[in-house]
Amino acid sequence: MQCERLLKLTKQWYLHVKEETMAPARMVQFIKQHVAACPVCQEDPDIQDEIEKITEIILPESKIPKAVRMKQEAEEAEQHQNEEEDKKDEHGGESAENDDSEFSEEDEAPLADEDEDI
Repeated sequence: MQCERLLKLTKQWYLHVKEETMAPARMVQFIKQHVAACPVCQEDPDIQDEIEKITEIILPESKIPKAVRMKQEAEEAEQHQNEEEDKKDEHGGESAENDDSEFSEEDEAPLADEDEDI
């Protein structure tokens, strides 16, 4: 960060987050508001990458709302189940083809002859 003021503010906000007197998302919001209004920050080419890094640090996966986490876990479980079913189908599909080969055309032929007599 090139902006000394943002650096100081970020440290202060981070202490508030650690003391649980400020929400981590609020800190990110304050950083983005400062960057939008600060000419020094707007000239900093790396500021967006730094904001992303800070966001990853203060908003770890455990801070994701419970409802969102549960939805992600359900989607992952469903995906895993689909993968397992695909594996079974691949192996089952081969044995089904082998089962079909046990039946010959001769087995079907008498049925066709009976239909012609009717």
